[in-house]
Amino acid sequence: MSGNDTASFESLDLRPELRVGLKKLGYTAMTDIQAKAIPVALAGRDVVGHARTGSGKTAAFGLALLQKLDLRIREPQALVLCPTRELAQQLTSALRALAVGLDGARILTVTGGMPSRDQRDALAAGAHVIVATPGRVLQHLELERITLEKVEVLVLDEADRMLDMGFEEQVNDIIAFAPTDRQTLLFSATWPDEMAKLSTRVQQDPEIVGVQALVDDRLLRQSAVLCDYTVREQVLCDVLAKRTPTPTLVFCETRIQCNGVAGVLQQHGASVLVLSGELEQRERDEVLVQLRNQSARVVVATNVAARGLDLEGLGLVVCYEPTPEPGVHVHRVGRTARASAEGEAVSLVAGARELRRFEAIEAHMNTTIPRTEWSPSGSRSLDGWSAPFRTLRVLGGRKDKLRPGDILGALTRDVGLEGSDVGKIEIAERKAWVAVRSAVARQAADGLGRTRIKKKRFRVHLL
Repeated sequence: MSGNDTASFESLDLRPELRVGLKKLGYTAMTDIQAKAIPVALAGRDVVGHARTGSGKTAAFGLALLQKLDLRIREPQALVLCPTRELAQQLTSALRALAVGLDGARILTVTGGMPSRDQRDALAAGAHVIVATPGRVLQHLELERITLEKVEVLVLDEADRMLDMGFEEQVNDIIAFAPTDRQTLLFSATWPDEMAKLSTRVQQDPEIVGVQALVDDRLLRQSAVLCDYTVREQVLCDVLAKRTPTPTLVFCETRIQCNGVAGVLQQHGASVLVLSGELEQRERDEVLVQLRNQSARVVVATNVAARGLDLEGLGLVVCYEPTPEPGVHVHRVGRTARASAEGEAVSLVAGARELRRFEAIEAHMNTTIPRTEWSPSGSRSLDGWSAPFRTLRVLGGRKDKLRPGDILGALTRDVGLEGSDVGKIEIAERKAWVAVRSAVARQAADGLGRTRIKKKRFRVHLL
């Protein structure tokens, strides 16, 4: 984060423990939404935040809810509702990073796609903050595994997407379990009539703050390539071949289209994965892990499957065809150019109908996006888009007291890899994912599976 001193985190009246997390994260100057929302939220007011993707809204509501926690009370004092499992996991990680100085603060994720028994046991142990998707947390509430009696702060994040996905009734049912004198913070990228009605129903005299721009034109470069339907696959290959490989998200309208596009890119040499609604949660998690750790260059996704994704370092978004909903386009291209980083979005536009869609997008965004007519450029080889790493899945995690250094040490000391052969290591509750150079991936998987880490042998799979 960067900015001027007038929007400094130092100007906020925060408990000292929260400054530990801010310092560790390197946060000094606030983003626009943070500067507008945090002082109001710290004062106890309800807030409506109009915030685009990547604007820093997690810290905007996170600091406010963490400020109020009484760590002596092992009951939920804040509930964060969001539309997708991936976003819930990302929010939990971000809140834990902010709360690193709050000794004993317990922040739990409660979503579908995770064993209900594990969640029941974790909830029984107590929590201060719950980050959840509506369906699963409502289930636990109805089974009396969670009480919201002590909740002081309710956050509805990406509330517009929760309504789009049909969660309104569940959200209303959840709110009925919460105290009426709570503080409610509502964040949304768009503001349809349904959002205004929701705010009226669940908030009391909210302060409306926000960032007016839908995307940051200073950081996001948009363009469009006009072409014929019959050559769209060739155009996509050209778009990638002309660019330096970077983590890339390609949006398609359907799952079948996703699979076809991924197959074409793979034929030309790119490392590609598909993210669609048919995947189980474990498979979805591992797609994102592999993109983050450079075991894949491109993820081809449907709109629904990509909702709530926060992919750090995503350099390019390609819209394989224009969406008929201009607001969806904003969410698509908002996946890049985040957190002060530059990004690029390219739309492929074929035929008169798609051109009309694209013009509606320009009108919605109040901008003119540069267009070029496609012409063949010769070779469409994507060999440069092959991934330098492969990913190992280790069936052990934080529950086994595994740390990145333990795995790195085993690979270099016992398996014989060089330190430069090992990339990013991510550790979850019961699993770990390790990026290793493609050339030594099989050696790493076999060797790590045979060696002992902390006197225990773990099963290892090569993804």
